[in-house]
Amino acid sequence: MTLTPDPWEPLRTSALLGTDRRPLPPTALPLADAVDPSDPATALLELAALATVRRRAGALPVPATEPPGPPAPEDPRPELPEAAARRLAVLLGGRTGGTGGGTLANLAELLPQWLATARAEGLRPPAALIPGLLDAARARSELRSDAVALAGPLGRWLAAQNPDWRFVLRTTAAGPTRGPNDPDDPDTPAGPDDHRLWHEGLFAERVTHLTMLRRRDPAAGLELLRSTWPTERAEDRLLFLDALQDGLSPADEPFLEAALGDRSKNVRATAAELLSTLPDSALARRMAERARAAVRLADSGTHLLVTPPAECDERMQRDGIAPKSPTGRGERAWWFGEVVAAAPLSVWSADTGLTPEQLLGLRVGDSVDETSSSWADDLREAWARAAVRQHDADWARALLGPAPAPPARGAGRARGARVTGAPAKLLAVLPPEERAAWTAAFIEVHGLAEAFQLLGACATPWTPPLSTAVVTALARAAASGAYPWSHSGVLGMTERALAPGTAAAVEELAAGASPDSAWSETFARLAGTLRFRAAMLDELTVHAG
Repeated sequence: MTLTPDPWEPLRTSALLGTDRRPLPPTALPLADAVDPSDPATALLELAALATVRRRAGALPVPATEPPGPPAPEDPRPELPEAAARRLAVLLGGRTGGTGGGTLANLAELLPQWLATARAEGLRPPAALIPGLLDAARARSELRSDAVALAGPLGRWLAAQNPDWRFVLRTTAAGPTRGPNDPDDPDTPAGPDDHRLWHEGLFAERVTHLTMLRRRDPAAGLELLRSTWPTERAEDRLLFLDALQDGLSPADEPFLEAALGDRSKNVRATAAELLSTLPDSALARRMAERARAAVRLADSGTHLLVTPPAECDERMQRDGIAPKSPTGRGERAWWFGEVVAAAPLSVWSADTGLTPEQLLGLRVGDSVDETSSSWADDLREAWARAAVRQHDADWARALLGPAPAPPARGAGRARGARVTGAPAKLLAVLPPEERAAWTAAFIEVHGLAEAFQLLGACATPWTPPLSTAVVTALARAAASGAYPWSHSGVLGMTERALAPGTAAAVEELAAGASPDSAWSETFARLAGTLRFRAAMLDELTVHAG
């Protein structure tokens, strides 16, 4: 029997060179009767499709090989409910469609929420979906912690067979559920896997690992960092040092105090910033002494007097204050802000007997010219930085002021200042419920135009009151004639953060919008996503009932 030559390679050559330079290969002639040769380019594609089918039909099975070692250990977790498994397949495939024929948002944005919920519920995916789960985690490093934990022992067994999944072996050993063996559980001690990952992992994996280890065992994390600190690059030391903010305690002070002498300016500054969050540290005491010299309560008790530092001496520089301002501000203003931001906030009430609200209400003058108020903004900005750095909710609350309130009838403008990025950082210091309530009040008064960073500071999913405020503001924006893309940032967050219970209200907005309009499509898409999320979460929690 004469074997027909395989036309695949000649076809590929013609495709690379172009059919005007390389005619269809003679080896493809046995397939030529099935295509129209009048258009060589189209004929080439059709011949390639036919050749592909021909090759697959003639493929022979490879000889069976021995299983690679012992099978994967048993996984004691309950398997996902069938509906949840189908949902995972949809999320991993990135397919759209779904409930009610509506168009859904980017499903890849919902996958992290699904993974975190499934892990918290202590479930395991079907074995057939674990390869797709590992592929997703390989492409998106932010998924790896939850994905590796969900994949469990089978995921680790598969990773040992496939080089593409070797990142699983470099990820902290994850137990089957968020329980006694989970890497994020505070009772899980450090073990050999921690040291192996630290010494063998890629840089991003090492940073993530150090952060996770600090959350469950701060002392072990510090010891791991200390073991390789002298050999790390300056840029790596900076990010490793930043990871120490998780679980930061007085036990870290000797290491951080030593880092104040690091040869890298950025490392010294980061060490100083971390030490300033420890109110009893030696650096905090030094900064408190400087702050007292820079700001004092006038004898009359009616205002504050500012005397900014006259120079940045060597001791100040060692404590992380740069002699030259990187912001373009005057040098004395820069030094002043750095000193006040690093001083413990408790100093001010202890020295004056005044609350944060009372201190913020005082006039600020220059020690030379008490009628000048040129230092007021500098002092307030430094106090705001200190409140964020020290996670002081009382000061953050005082700096933010009361939640905005709509004006009384006929009273004109609403009460409450308009805010930007720094207040959003202050907001993040407050408890989640208070954060959400403040942001909802702000949106009710000012709308969504300046709310993006505030919403980003709120815990997800958003509370029902905050979700209702956002939906109401979107309705106002649609009625005002604004375009949806003017609120694209907020709309992107709503898809993954809005309470699913608001789906009915969003569907009403879609029904009330002009047919085929941009808002009609936007609201329909958002409603479909909310329905999808609601079903997704219900499927994962139904087994608990």
